[in-house]
Amino acid sequence: MYESYPTPAVIVELGIVEKNIKTLVDNAKAHGIAHRPHVKTHRSSELAHLQLKLGAQGITCAKLGEAEVMARSGIQDIFIAYPLIGEDKMERLGKLMQIATVTTLVGSAVGAKQLSDLAVRTGKTIRVRLDIDGGLGRGGVLPGEPALALAQQIQSLPGLQIVGLMYYGGLIYHEPTRAQMEKIAQKEHDDLVDTAALLRAHGFTMDELSGGTSFSGKMPEILEGITEIRSGHYIFNDCSQLFSGFAGEEDCALRIVTTLVAKMDERHGILDVGTKTLTSDLCDHHPGYGYILGRPQLRITALNEEHAFLESEGPMDLEIGDKVTLIPNHACVICNLAGQVYGVREGRFDHVIQIDAQSQSV
Repeated sequence: MYESYPTPAVIVELGIVEKNIKTLVDNAKAHGIAHRPHVKTHRSSELAHLQLKLGAQGITCAKLGEAEVMARSGIQDIFIAYPLIGEDKMERLGKLMQIATVTTLVGSAVGAKQLSDLAVRTGKTIRVRLDIDGGLGRGGVLPGEPALALAQQIQSLPGLQIVGLMYYGGLIYHEPTRAQMEKIAQKEHDDLVDTAALLRAHGFTMDELSGGTSFSGKMPEILEGITEIRSGHYIFNDCSQLFSGFAGEEDCALRIVTTLVAKMDERHGILDVGTKTLTSDLCDHHPGYGYILGRPQLRITALNEEHAFLESEGPMDLEIGDKVTLIPNHACVICNLAGQVYGVREGRFDHVIQIDAQSQSV
């Protein structure tokens, strides 16, 4: 199907992408939840505009650099889901607010004070969500009373408008079963809804309750009561979705074509793909460094920068020069490594997709 592409080649099946977007948007909407996709997965303004066209409500960015690229492409409604700290970030945020409507988050009084100072300097009100720690311990405050304490600590700062909460339930990615994932999703719902109720009881506006990982976002019936989900790699899906039962092979839009360039013996070979194209990330639900379509007996056991070490359970039915297609473990790394990808429809080349926010990590 992909024999004509030079390898290693990163392929995006556009028909699958469109189906994935529509499915998530429609399922969320059926439960009263909007979708604000995390664009760090693809870092492409083209794909972000496609998500908006198909029903998404604004976008989520991980860093200012992504948001700046997206705003220059004409996207207006942007949430930066990352604590902005430092005068350099404040200066850039001030410029960004001149061309887009921006919401960001606060997880500390220090960050809130810096945003407040920017608001006073620019004469603009800055919309913020409180950063609620969903269990990873990577920033923000715990739900409940700690969230209320932060809100009370910063409520008198001029120029800030607290509009709601942001929650990331990242522990869900490490759960081995659907039942355990559902428990994490239920906790996400309860933490958001209960914390919002507590803050409302103390006079705070809680109009925006933002959650939804790429797992919990596919369980909107559990999340009903929050206002938006920020799922990201659902647009492509990957091994984590495939081997946890949240996607089938037909739902995996991001694929990597690679060539066997060496055959050491009947069970071992080398593919022309490594960490610079693929990713060294592992998958909790499947061994190795990706899944080779149509050949479950093959496993990528190790990676160098430009080499993938291939091992077969039995005699390998590949010869040097043969091509295989694999699904990566973690979709959110691939586009940023590639810089541009092949947009195809059922294997037929359509156009090159530029990753115009590539490496915008600051």
